[in-house]
Amino acid sequence: MPEFSDKTLSLLKQLQDKLAADGQSLDTYLEGYSYNTHLSYWDYIELDTLLSLQKPRTTFADEHIFIMYHQVTELYFKLCLHEYGQLREQGRKGTLTGQFLRERAARITSYFDALIFSFRIMREGMEYEQFTKYRLSLTPASGFQSAQYRFIEICSTDFANLVTDAERETLRHKPLAEQAEKAYWRYGSTNEDGTPTLTLRMFLEKYSQRFYELAQENVDTNLAALYRRLPESEKTDELKAVLRKLDRNVNVNWKLQHFHSSTRYLTGKQPGQDVPATGGTNWGKYLPPRFQRIIFFPELWTAEEIERWGMQWDDSASNLNKDQSMR
Repeated sequence: MPEFSDKTLSLLKQLQDKLAADGQSLDTYLEGYSYNTHLSYWDYIELDTLLSLQKPRTTFADEHIFIMYHQVTELYFKLCLHEYGQLREQGRKGTLTGQFLRERAARITSYFDALIFSFRIMREGMEYEQFTKYRLSLTPASGFQSAQYRFIEICSTDFANLVTDAERETLRHKPLAEQAEKAYWRYGSTNEDGTPTLTLRMFLEKYSQRFYELAQENVDTNLAALYRRLPESEKTDELKAVLRKLDRNVNVNWKLQHFHSSTRYLTGKQPGQDVPATGGTNWGKYLPPRFQRIIFFPELWTAEEIERWGMQWDDSASNLNKDQSMR
């Protein structure tokens, strides 16, 4: 039987000390480990469970694409929120640096890069005839009801920047409770008379309290607030560029992808034949970013840039769009 190396003995001693600090026995843990089976890739990522989560409502083959793409999107949103959580923790500890903020913001931006590039799956990867039929079985569900996207917005900026554009400056210094009642998404799924649709009522009933609580938690630790707290010497041009790209990705490019997809599938073949969204979302007025003009970091943009907000892709998104159209 081979003897333990000095490194192995040192590691065993470290483990023993760690367990002893919690009143635990190294012998018990080692014996328990000896009974364990080897970890596999499929068990580690819960592959069987993951692949069982697609439950179509119809027999149309392309509905699988629709479900899986939205599930992938929500997983990317969860990745973003994981990064925001790290930023919030560092901010609360008082240990946040400009470099750490830049690195985490760059990760969030890269997740949205992937989402924006992959949106061709939604825009070009489904048969129009299939989509216009199976979508009817989804009523009143809508992508508008993605709470994680709202979490990202709330974790990114002061809540005053998320109220309706017409009342934003009036409410900027009002209590958070007043601002929350005027969140721009409260007007994104309304009937012709302005009353909320069932889709919106369901959404607000389930998440309004959580949105308000998260906004309270992030008053001083949202990304914009954390940036403002940095020493001026750490507000580098590189950091500002990353935050500007994040702003464009989340608030312009991602929304324009949705708008173009909706235009492809919901615009009628003849004038006046537009197809309503499954949740009744007034997408033509809600999705274009130039109407909502949501901006996370207004201090990083010129007055002219804010005035023209959302009227065109930024250069990187334009290139992605060209790449997609050539495939």
